[in-house]
Amino acid sequence: MTSEESGTVIAAHGRHYLVEVGDVRLQCVTRGKKSDVAVGDVVRLKRTSADQGVIESIGERRTLLYRSDQYKSKLLAANLTQLFVVVATEPGFSDDLVSRALVAAEAGGIAAHLVLNKIDVETALPRARERLALYAGLGYPVHEVSATAAPEATRTTLLPLLQGQSTILIGQSGMGKSSLINLLVPDADIATREISAALDSGKHTTTFTRLYRMGSDAAIIDSPGFQEFGLHHLSEGMLERAFREFAPHLGHCRFYNCHHLTEPGCAVLSAVASGEIAGMRHDLYRQLVHESEQTIGY
Repeated sequence: MTSEESGTVIAAHGRHYLVEVGDVRLQCVTRGKKSDVAVGDVVRLKRTSADQGVIESIGERRTLLYRSDQYKSKLLAANLTQLFVVVATEPGFSDDLVSRALVAAEAGGIAAHLVLNKIDVETALPRARERLALYAGLGYPVHEVSATAAPEATRTTLLPLLQGQSTILIGQSGMGKSSLINLLVPDADIATREISAALDSGKHTTTFTRLYRMGSDAAIIDSPGFQEFGLHHLSEGMLERAFREFAPHLGHCRFYNCHHLTEPGCAVLSAVASGEIAGMRHDLYRQLVHESEQTIGY
Protein backbone atom coordinates (compact mmCIF):
# COMPACT_ATOMS: atom_id res chain seq x y z
CA MET A 1 0.00 0.00 0.00
CA THR A 2 1.35 3.42 -0.89
CA SER A 3 0.92 5.96 1.84
CA GLU A 4 -1.09 9.13 1.37
CA GLU A 5 0.67 12.41 0.74
CA SER A 6 -0.51 15.99 0.90
CA GLY A 7 -0.27 18.47 -1.97
CA THR A 8 -1.75 21.64 -3.48
CA VAL A 9 -3.76 21.66 -6.70
CA ILE A 10 -2.06 24.14 -9.05
CA ALA A 11 -4.07 23.56 -12.24
CA ALA A 12 -7.33 21.99 -13.33
CA HIS A 13 -8.50 21.01 -16.79
CA GLY A 14 -11.66 18.94 -16.98
CA ARG A 15 -11.17 16.09 -14.53
CA HIS A 16 -7.40 16.28 -14.73
CA TYR A 17 -5.45 18.05 -12.02
CA LEU A 18 -1.85 19.00 -11.50
CA VAL A 19 -0.87 18.68 -7.84
CA GLU A 20 2.34 20.04 -6.33
CA VAL A 21 3.82 17.77 -3.67
CA GLY A 22 7.00 19.42 -2.42
CA ASP A 23 9.12 19.97 -5.54
CA VAL A 24 7.28 17.37 -7.59
CA ARG A 25 4.23 17.87 -9.80
CA LEU A 26 1.89 14.94 -10.18
CA GLN A 27 -0.83 14.45 -12.77
CA CYS A 28 -3.86 13.40 -10.78
CA VAL A 29 -7.41 12.23 -11.25
CA THR A 30 -10.19 11.83 -8.71
CA ARG A 31 -11.82 8.57 -7.72
CA GLY A 32 -14.92 7.87 -9.79
CA LYS A 33 -16.57 10.78 -11.57
CA LYS A 34 -16.12 13.36 -8.84
CA SER A 35 -14.85 16.68 -10.14
CA ASP A 36 -15.34 18.91 -7.14
CA VAL A 37 -11.65 19.71 -6.77
CA ALA A 38 -10.57 23.34 -7.20
CA VAL A 39 -7.24 25.03 -7.86
CA GLY A 40 -5.84 26.03 -4.47
CA ASP A 41 -7.27 22.97 -2.73
CA VAL A 42 -4.99 21.09 -0.34
CA VAL A 43 -5.60 17.42 -1.09
CA ARG A 44 -4.56 13.98 0.14
CA LEU A 45 -3.45 11.68 -2.66
CA LYS A 46 -1.88 8.32 -3.37
CA ARG A 47 0.80 8.01 -6.02
CA THR A 48 0.14 5.47 -8.74
CA SER A 49 3.48 6.07 -10.50
CA ALA A 50 6.42 8.45 -10.32
CA ASP A 51 4.44 11.32 -11.80
CA GLN A 52 0.80 10.30 -11.35
CA GLY A 53 -1.65 9.97 -8.50
CA VAL A 54 -5.24 9.66 -7.35
CA ILE A 55 -6.84 12.33 -5.18
CA GLU A 56 -8.40 10.67 -2.14
CA SER A 57 -9.78 13.61 -0.21
CA ILE A 58 -9.95 17.41 -0.09
CA GLY A 59 -8.78 19.30 2.98
CA GLU A 60 -11.02 21.81 4.72
CA ARG A 61 -11.40 24.98 2.66
CA ARG A 62 -11.07 28.43 4.17
CA THR A 63 -12.85 29.97 1.18
CA LEU A 64 -14.32 28.78 -2.12
CA LEU A 65 -15.13 30.97 -5.12
CA TYR A 66 -17.40 29.68 -7.83
CA ARG A 67 -19.82 30.69 -10.56
CA SER A 68 -23.13 28.97 -11.22
CA ASP A 69 -26.08 29.06 -13.54
CA GLN A 70 -29.29 27.10 -13.07
CA TYR A 71 -27.72 23.95 -14.49
CA LYS A 72 -24.22 23.65 -13.10
CA SER A 73 -21.57 25.35 -11.04
CA LYS A 74 -17.97 26.03 -12.00
CA LEU A 75 -15.36 26.08 -9.25
CA LEU A 76 -12.85 28.89 -9.71
CA ALA A 77 -10.49 28.49 -6.75
CA ALA A 78 -10.26 27.48 -3.10
CA ASN A 79 -8.48 29.03 -0.11
CA LEU A 80 -8.29 32.49 -1.64
CA THR A 81 -7.72 35.53 0.53
CA GLN A 82 -8.30 38.16 -2.14
CA LEU A 83 -9.74 38.78 -5.57
CA PHE A 84 -8.51 41.33 -8.10
CA VAL A 85 -11.06 42.38 -10.72
CA VAL A 86 -9.03 43.56 -13.71
CA VAL A 87 -10.67 46.21 -15.89
CA ALA A 88 -9.21 48.52 -18.53
CA THR A 89 -9.75 51.94 -20.03
CA GLU A 90 -10.41 50.15 -23.33
CA PRO A 91 -12.06 47.95 -24.50
CA GLY A 92 -15.01 48.91 -22.31
CA PHE A 93 -15.61 46.72 -19.28
CA SER A 94 -18.89 45.30 -18.03
CA ASP A 95 -20.22 46.84 -14.82
CA ASP A 96 -22.41 43.77 -14.46
CA LEU A 97 -19.40 41.45 -14.37
CA VAL A 98 -17.49 43.73 -11.98
CA SER A 99 -20.43 43.96 -9.58
CA ARG A 100 -21.07 40.22 -9.71
CA ALA A 101 -17.42 39.46 -8.94
CA LEU A 102 -17.58 41.84 -5.96
CA VAL A 103 -20.79 40.20 -4.70
CA ALA A 104 -19.19 36.74 -5.05
CA ALA A 105 -16.12 37.91 -3.10
CA GLU A 106 -18.26 39.51 -0.40
CA ALA A 107 -20.41 36.38 -0.04
CA GLY A 108 -17.30 34.19 0.08
CA GLY A 109 -15.45 36.22 2.70
CA ILE A 110 -12.72 37.22 0.23
CA ALA A 111 -11.25 40.76 0.10
CA ALA A 112 -11.78 42.46 -3.28
CA HIS A 113 -9.74 45.06 -5.16
CA LEU A 114 -10.17 46.67 -8.58
CA VAL A 115 -7.21 47.04 -10.92
CA LEU A 116 -7.61 49.61 -13.69
CA ASN A 117 -5.15 48.74 -16.45
CA LYS A 118 -4.07 50.71 -19.54
CA ILE A 119 -4.19 54.13 -17.83
CA ASP A 120 -1.83 55.36 -20.58
CA VAL A 121 -4.91 55.52 -22.86
CA GLU A 122 -5.60 59.04 -21.65
CA THR A 123 -8.68 59.75 -23.75
CA ALA A 124 -10.60 56.88 -22.12
CA LEU A 125 -9.22 57.39 -18.59
CA PRO A 126 -11.69 59.99 -17.19
CA ARG A 127 -14.71 57.88 -18.13
CA ALA A 128 -13.19 54.71 -16.65
CA ARG A 129 -12.36 56.56 -13.41
CA GLU A 130 -15.88 57.95 -13.26
CA ARG A 131 -17.36 54.45 -13.57
CA LEU A 132 -15.05 53.03 -10.91
CA ALA A 133 -15.82 55.86 -8.46
CA LEU A 134 -19.01 53.99 -7.50
CA TYR A 135 -16.98 50.99 -6.23
CA ALA A 136 -14.30 53.16 -4.63
CA GLY A 137 -17.11 54.90 -2.76
CA LEU A 138 -18.18 51.53 -1.35
CA GLY A 139 -14.68 51.03 0.04
CA TYR A 140 -13.19 48.77 -2.65
CA PRO A 141 -9.59 49.87 -3.35
CA VAL A 142 -8.89 50.87 -6.96
CA HIS A 143 -5.30 50.55 -8.21
CA GLU A 144 -4.31 52.29 -11.46
CA VAL A 145 -1.64 50.62 -13.57
CA SER A 146 -0.36 50.24 -17.09
CA ALA A 147 1.19 46.81 -17.58
CA THR A 148 2.58 47.56 -21.04
CA ALA A 149 3.44 51.27 -20.86
CA ALA A 150 4.72 51.39 -17.27
CA PRO A 151 5.72 47.86 -16.23
CA GLU A 152 8.00 48.82 -13.33
CA ALA A 153 5.46 51.18 -11.78
CA THR A 154 2.84 48.45 -12.14
CA ARG A 155 5.03 45.95 -10.29
CA THR A 156 5.72 48.53 -7.57
CA THR A 157 1.98 49.11 -7.13
CA LEU A 158 0.81 45.50 -7.13
CA LEU A 159 3.59 43.33 -5.68
CA PRO A 160 3.22 44.61 -2.07
CA LEU A 161 -0.52 43.85 -2.22
CA LEU A 162 0.19 40.23 -3.12
CA GLN A 163 2.56 39.45 -0.24
CA GLY A 164 1.26 36.76 2.08
CA GLN A 165 -1.94 36.42 0.05
CA SER A 166 -3.57 33.92 -2.25
CA THR A 167 -5.00 36.14 -5.01
CA ILE A 168 -7.17 35.35 -8.02
CA LEU A 169 -7.25 37.65 -11.06
CA ILE A 170 -10.64 37.88 -12.74
CA GLY A 171 -11.53 39.84 -15.83
CA GLN A 172 -13.06 39.75 -19.26
CA SER A 173 -10.76 39.01 -22.16
CA GLY A 174 -8.96 42.06 -23.51
CA MET A 175 -8.37 43.70 -20.13
CA GLY A 176 -4.66 42.80 -20.04
CA LYS A 177 -4.81 40.12 -17.39
CA SER A 178 -2.17 37.99 -19.14
CA SER A 179 0.19 40.97 -19.38
CA LEU A 180 -0.22 41.52 -15.64
CA ILE A 181 0.47 37.86 -14.83
CA ASN A 182 3.59 37.92 -17.02
CA LEU A 183 4.78 41.04 -15.23
CA LEU A 184 4.13 39.73 -11.74
CA VAL A 185 5.25 36.15 -12.27
CA PRO A 186 8.66 35.74 -13.90
CA ASP A 187 8.60 32.80 -16.34
CA ALA A 188 4.79 32.59 -16.26
CA ASP A 189 4.78 31.72 -19.95
CA ILE A 190 7.18 28.83 -19.44
CA ALA A 191 5.22 27.62 -16.39
CA THR A 192 1.97 27.75 -18.37
CA ARG A 193 3.45 25.73 -21.22
CA GLU A 194 4.74 23.13 -18.77
CA ILE A 195 1.39 22.90 -16.99
CA SER A 196 -0.43 22.73 -20.30
CA ALA A 197 1.79 19.91 -21.49
CA ALA A 198 1.39 18.04 -18.19
CA LEU A 199 -2.38 18.35 -18.36
CA ASP A 200 -2.31 17.45 -22.03
CA SER A 201 -4.49 20.42 -22.82
CA GLY A 202 -2.27 21.26 -25.77
CA LYS A 203 -2.96 24.60 -27.33
CA HIS A 204 -5.87 25.47 -25.02
CA THR A 205 -3.48 27.18 -22.66
CA THR A 206 -5.93 29.86 -21.58
CA THR A 207 -8.89 27.63 -20.86
CA PHE A 208 -7.79 26.42 -17.47
CA THR A 209 -7.27 28.00 -14.08
CA ARG A 210 -3.73 27.83 -12.72
CA LEU A 211 -1.81 28.81 -9.63
CA TYR A 212 1.66 30.35 -9.65
CA ARG A 213 3.78 30.47 -6.49
CA MET A 214 5.27 33.82 -5.58
CA GLY A 215 7.89 33.04 -2.99
CA SER A 216 7.03 30.91 0.01
CA ASP A 217 3.97 32.74 1.29
CA ALA A 218 2.07 34.03 -1.74
CA ALA A 219 0.25 32.63 -4.74
CA ILE A 220 -1.47 34.22 -7.71
CA ILE A 221 -4.21 32.39 -9.59
CA ASP A 222 -5.08 33.16 -13.20
CA SER A 223 -8.57 32.31 -14.38
CA PRO A 224 -9.83 32.14 -17.96
CA GLY A 225 -11.46 35.35 -19.21
CA PHE A 226 -15.22 35.05 -19.05
CA GLN A 227 -18.13 37.30 -19.91
CA GLU A 228 -20.71 35.84 -17.51
CA PHE A 229 -20.65 35.42 -13.75
CA GLY A 230 -23.73 33.54 -12.57
CA LEU A 231 -24.49 33.52 -8.85
CA HIS A 232 -27.45 31.16 -8.73
CA HIS A 233 -26.07 29.51 -5.58
CA LEU A 234 -26.52 32.63 -3.43
CA SER A 235 -29.75 32.75 -1.45
CA GLU A 236 -31.65 35.99 -0.94
CA GLY A 237 -30.28 36.27 2.61
CA MET A 238 -26.72 35.85 1.35
CA LEU A 239 -27.31 38.38 -1.42
CA GLU A 240 -28.60 41.19 0.78
CA ARG A 241 -25.50 40.85 2.96
CA ALA A 242 -23.17 40.76 -0.07
CA PHE A 243 -24.10 44.34 -1.02
CA ARG A 244 -22.10 46.19 1.60
CA GLU A 245 -24.03 49.46 1.15
CA PHE A 246 -27.23 47.66 2.25
CA ALA A 247 -25.75 46.89 5.70
CA PRO A 248 -26.75 50.15 7.51
CA HIS A 249 -30.37 49.66 6.37
CA LEU A 250 -30.93 45.96 7.03
CA GLY A 251 -33.19 45.41 10.02
CA HIS A 252 -34.81 48.83 9.62
CA CYS A 253 -37.56 47.84 7.19
CA ARG A 254 -41.21 47.86 8.23
CA PHE A 255 -41.46 44.10 7.69
CA TYR A 256 -38.86 41.82 9.27
CA ASN A 257 -38.92 39.51 6.22
CA CYS A 258 -38.63 42.36 3.69
CA HIS A 259 -37.22 41.33 0.28
CA HIS A 260 -36.15 44.94 -0.56
CA LEU A 261 -37.94 44.73 -3.90
CA THR A 262 -41.37 46.38 -3.75
CA GLU A 263 -42.37 46.40 -0.07
CA PRO A 264 -43.74 49.55 1.59
CA GLY A 265 -41.57 50.94 4.37
CA CYS A 266 -38.40 49.28 3.02
CA ALA A 267 -35.28 51.04 4.33
CA VAL A 268 -33.18 49.79 1.40
CA LEU A 269 -35.63 51.13 -1.20
CA SER A 270 -35.80 54.52 0.52
CA ALA A 271 -31.97 54.64 0.45
CA VAL A 272 -32.16 53.92 -3.30
CA ALA A 273 -34.73 56.70 -3.72
CA SER A 274 -32.54 59.18 -1.84
CA GLY A 275 -29.49 58.25 -3.90
CA GLU A 276 -27.63 56.77 -0.94
CA ILE A 277 -27.63 53.39 -2.72
CA ALA A 278 -26.90 53.47 -6.47
CA GLY A 279 -29.85 52.43 -8.61
CA MET A 280 -27.56 50.28 -10.74
CA ARG A 281 -26.50 48.25 -7.72
CA HIS A 282 -30.09 47.72 -6.58
CA ASP A 283 -31.03 46.66 -10.13
CA LEU A 284 -28.32 44.01 -9.94
CA TYR A 285 -29.61 42.85 -6.54
CA ARG A 286 -33.10 42.52 -8.05
CA GLN A 287 -31.69 40.55 -10.99
CA LEU A 288 -29.67 38.22 -8.74
CA VAL A 289 -32.68 37.52 -6.50
CA HIS A 290 -34.65 36.69 -9.64
CA GLU A 291 -31.86 34.33 -10.85
CA SER A 292 -31.61 32.57 -7.49
CA GLU A 293 -35.32 31.76 -7.69
CA GLN A 294 -34.98 30.07 -11.07
CA THR A 295 -35.21 26.33 -10.66
CA ILE A 296 -35.04 23.78 -13.41
CA GLY A 297 -38.49 22.53 -14.31
CA TYR A 298 -38.02 18.83 -14.72
